Amino acid sequence: MALLIDGKTISLQIKNELKAQAEKLREQGIQVTLAVIQVGNDPASSVYVRNKKKGCEYIGIRSLSYELPEHTSQEQLLALIKELNDRKDVNGILVQLPLPAHIAEDTVIQAIDPAKDVDGFHPQSVGRLCIGQRGFVSCTPAGIIQLLKRSGISIEGKECVVLGRSNIVGKPMALLLLRENATVTIAHSRTQNLKEVTSRADILIAAVGKAKMITRDYVKEGAVVIDVGINRDENNKLCGDVDFEDVEPICSAITPVPGGVGPMTIAMLLNNCMESVGLQASLPF
Repeated sequence: MALLIDGKTISLQIKNELKAQAEKLREQGIQVTLAVIQVGNDPASSVYVRNKKKGCEYIGIRSLSYELPEHTSQEQLLALIKELNDRKDVNGILVQLPLPAHIAEDTVIQAIDPAKDVDGFHPQSVGRLCIGQRGFVSCTPAGIIQLLKRSGISIEGKECVVLGRSNIVGKPMALLLLRENATVTIAHSRTQNLKEVTSRADILIAAVGKAKMITRDYVKEGAVVIDVGINRDENNKLCGDVDFEDVEPICSAITPVPGGVGPMTIAMLLNNCMESVGLQASLPF
């Protein structure tokens, strides 16, 4: 039977470690502060923002909340970001995505001070990851590395396949696996003989956004399978990119949906907030 990788338990471990760090910083007179901006009232975004606030409260990070109406202009949003960039008491800035169609996400991401880019989306953050320098790392891929390590799963020397090439998950995931000395293949919608490619993987990470696409035909027996997808099946039930019931019997370890990768994303955002104090003190951003 496959090891069920429990993201809820591991994320709580991380949050408790961060809670202790936050307490030590407060004893030194340092209050870590995260500013969260949401434009509009997209229901999924509202849930994510609420969970981020709860996470901050749990570990002792002060959170500043900016809930802006849907019709907020790009200029107004950029002006708020500039104000938060300039504030010495703000360590991290997070703009909840997606943004309304009239606002250019790339422009907004690039407006955030790289020293406060706790989402790890700024080009400087991505560039630092590419060349192995210290900096903020995109939260979901960073969380996956922690899931593997804290579950006793070795990455070094393993053949890893990342299915998906998004800027938020696929590409940074591949770079983090390389950092851990894995051999990495990125597969995507144009990959030929996809099942042959994924079936080579000792560790398969599925981030394609297609409900239950990955069946046992895609998976090598004994592989570790990490499911990043959040979808709805034909019964409107939450599911991942992996057909869990089909794949679980043949793999050595697997993440469930929900309760696998999802909780780790917020845990690593909080980790980036804590990291911001040291990064801002030591790096010439």
